[in-house]
Amino acid sequence: MNRDQAILILKNMLSNKSLIIHSISVALVMEYYSKILKENKDIFYITGLLHDADYEKYPNEHPNKIVKKLKEINEPEIAYAISCHYSKWGIKTKSTLDKYLLACDELTGFIVACSKVRPNGISDLKPKSVKKSLKKKSFAASVDREEIMKGIELINIDLDEHISNIISVLKDNADILNLKT
Repeated sequence: MNRDQAILILKNMLSNKSLIIHSISVALVMEYYSKILKENKDIFYITGLLHDADYEKYPNEHPNKIVKKLKEINEPEIAYAISCHYSKWGIKTKSTLDKYLLACDELTGFIVACSKVRPNGISDLKPKSVKKSLKKKSFAASVDREEIMKGIELINIDLDEHISNIISVLKDNADILNLKT
């Protein structure tokens, strides 16, 4: 599958603007890490892009619908990564792709939420502010803080470094993600 095909799948399954922005954000962060890791940037990007594609239409069956679709079009690597991008589903991460999707999903969403409540958006957001907000359970309450820490462990990265990397990617793409700078 190429990026254009993945975008078509996303457009057919998602219409919620926030979910689309989240999907693109995670895709861009995954692509960033693929370059550092010397992994396939298209596979990393597409996995990030499609990881929540079925959430809007099938929230109670997520991620089963998108996983099934990906298996049908012979994309088992992407399907598996999406099937285990939340550790509480009980499916073990195996590959680098699996681990990075889990590590990037919740934290990217959280950082976007942090940027939305700042007057300057993402432009002056620092890891210290993100970490402070992580301690406030009432802020972005649906974000699973345990999952964020699980992701940090899986990819063996310092929390500040991971936050900085994600902020950098989001800043570089602030215009397309509608994150004012």
